[in-house]
Amino acid sequence: MQNLVIIAVIVIIVGLAVSYIHRGKKSGKKCIGCPERCMCDANKKEGKCASGCSDIK
Repeated sequence: MQNLVIIAVIVIIVGLAVSYIHRGKKSGKKCIGCPERCMCDANKKEGKCASGCSDIK
C-alpha cells in the first residue's frame, strides 16, 4: 500500500512538471524556468541572463 502512495505522488509530481513545461512552450516562452525570466537588466545588451537563458522577450 505504501508503494502505491509513493508511486502516485511521483506520478503527480512528474505530471505537473510536464504540464508546466507544455503550457510554457505553448504560450511561446523561450526559456522556461529562467529565474530572471530573461529580463535581467545587467545582461540585456548581451542577450543572455545570468542563468544562460537567451532570446530575451
